[in-house]
Amino acid sequence: MGRLTNGPAMNRQVSVHMAPPATNRAAERPFAGFGLGLRPDHFRTIVDTRPAVDWFEIISENFMVAGGKPLYYLDRIREEYPIAMHGVSLSIGGSDPLDAGYLGALKALADRVEPLWISDHLCWTGHGGQHLHDLYPLPYTEEAIAHVVERVQRVQDTLGQRILLENVSSYLSYRVDAMPEWEFLRAVVERADCLVLLDINNIHVSAINHGFAPGDYLDGIPPKRVWQIHLAGHTDYGDYVIDTHDQPVPAPVWDLYESTIQRLGPVSTMIERDDNIPPLDSLLEELDTARTIAARALETANGDT
Repeated sequence: MGRLTNGPAMNRQVSVHMAPPATNRAAERPFAGFGLGLRPDHFRTIVDTRPAVDWFEIISENFMVAGGKPLYYLDRIREEYPIAMHGVSLSIGGSDPLDAGYLGALKALADRVEPLWISDHLCWTGHGGQHLHDLYPLPYTEEAIAHVVERVQRVQDTLGQRILLENVSSYLSYRVDAMPEWEFLRAVVERADCLVLLDINNIHVSAINHGFAPGDYLDGIPPKRVWQIHLAGHTDYGDYVIDTHDQPVPAPVWDLYESTIQRLGPVSTMIERDDNIPPLDSLLEELDTARTIAARALETANGDT
C-alpha cells in the first residue's frame, strides 16, 4: 500500500526549535514538534490557557462515543491544536477476527478529528471475544509477521491511510522466538508498508527485563518509518522494570532519547502520563526538557558529519 492521506492538520504551522538533520535520515518524515497526551485532568486548563504545546495525542477509545464532555473538549482543543490518535484495542496481532465495528468507529473519529496520524500497538489484547485490557507481546516468528502484515494492510485499507505501530514493553519471551524484537518490528512495518511509533521508555524497560542493548534496538529500526516518539516513566523494582506511566521521564530514558535523535534526526515527540497525573505546568517543563535534549542531539549529530 503506497498512499498516505492524512488530514489537513499535517499542514498546520507548529513551533519548531530544532536545527535540520545533518543527513537525509529524516527524509519524507513529517515533523510536528513536541506534544502531550490529552487527559481529562487538563481539558479546562488547555482551553483556558492555550499552553505552548505543538500538538496533543488522544487515546482513541476515550472519544469513540456519541457525545458528552470528552467530545466537547476535543472539538474545542482541535480548533487550536493538531491531534494524533493513539489506540489500545486494535489487537493487530490477535487471533480473533478484526473488529469491523471498532474499525468503523475509529474511522468515524478520524474523519471528525483529521488527525496527524493514527497509531496502535504491535501486540494482541484479547482472545475468544474477551478483551484482556493489557498489551501482550507477540512471538517473533515468520508466521506471526505474515499474520500481522495481512491484518495491517486490511486496517490501512479501511482507514485510507498508513498506521503507526508502537513497540510494547514486555516481561516474558516465547520459546519459539526466531529473531530479536527489532528485527520482527522492522519486518512487519516494511512488508505492510506502515510506520513506527517508537516508545523510548518501552525500549529501556524491555532492555532491562530481557538483557539486550538498547543501541542494538535503535540500530535495527528503519529510520524513515519512525514518525513519532513516546517518552514516559516507569517503576523500577530492581530485578525488573514495569512500564507504569505514573512517573516523570527518568534520566536513563532521557539519555536513550538523546541517542535516538542523534541516530534518526528530528522526530515528533510527546510525553505520556496516564496515572498520578501532575498539574499541566509540570508536564510542560518536561516537554521543554525534551526540546532541549533534542536540539542538543541534533547539534551533536551535525558536528559529527
